[in-house]
Amino acid sequence: MPVITRIVKPTTHKGKKAILNKEPKLIEDAKQAFCIKGRNTSQIVNDCMKDLYDLKKPDVQMMQKKNDIIPFEDATTIEKFSSKLNAPLFIFGSHNKKRPHNLVFGRMYEHTLLDMMEFGIENYKSLKEFKVPKISVGIKPLLVFNGELFENNQDYNRIKNLFIDMFQREVVKKIRLQGLEHVLSFTADENKIYIRSYRILLKKSDSRIPRIELEEIGPSIDLVCRRTKLASADHFKQACKKPKELKIKKKKNISTNVLGTTFGRIHIGEQNINKIQTRKLKGLKKTLAEKKESKKRKSLGDDDSSPKKLKTIENEIVS
Repeated sequence: MPVITRIVKPTTHKGKKAILNKEPKLIEDAKQAFCIKGRNTSQIVNDCMKDLYDLKKPDVQMMQKKNDIIPFEDATTIEKFSSKLNAPLFIFGSHNKKRPHNLVFGRMYEHTLLDMMEFGIENYKSLKEFKVPKISVGIKPLLVFNGELFENNQDYNRIKNLFIDMFQREVVKKIRLQGLEHVLSFTADENKIYIRSYRILLKKSDSRIPRIELEEIGPSIDLVCRRTKLASADHFKQACKKPKELKIKKKKNISTNVLGTTFGRIHIGEQNINKIQTRKLKGLKKTLAEKKESKKRKSLGDDDSSPKKLKTIENEIVS
């Protein structure tokens, strides 16, 4: 028998606003995330999740209660939390003898699991261990990916895409130099990914462009790749599909060169050059002899440019 679902319409202004926020938009807001703990967690996992929470704020929620969840066996509980919180991204932390200090990064598509990656934490240094000034909350970071594996390996390419989704925040069209304060660096080497966080320092220089220095502010995390659960190519392509309204339509007869200069081609009809009004300069004026000759031609009807003469020539050719 078909399942009948009852649609409850909101009766309050707050309820209507909440439903409108969940509806799809042409330009989406910054993707929300939530941090969730497993049945057992270690202090390293708790501190690491807290640091990742601080990097992602204010677009993240931390869940304090522990949950008896194993994402790679059953992800229905995480999918329910994702639908309830309207957050497509999640970070899951756990700890056991087989997989110590375990972190799982994952994302949803239409509130169902798209893909997730499992990592082990090694050589972890928290934000508190770096005794330097920190960046302000909500700063959009620069994401730097080092290593050929991010381009050549399919799994690492999908991991790169997941980290971009996790930390890129909202899309901006313009930036200013003073707004570049934070750098997140991801380096892939063999079976590890090294995450480093830096603060950008703008120093004085001899030119208008300042000298840039990087100061490590933490956290510092070495992630060991353990397991992955990736979506199929067709499913991933469907999740990345853009709406038709956002696709840039190609304009005809417009081209752009390497330097960014735009050129356009204009199609015009046939022009009679003899009737074009030019500037009245002395050098372009007819002489008296030319004026007399043109008057004689007009009186005799010998002006080749007259339409009557052209018509008579055409009639003679036809006959």
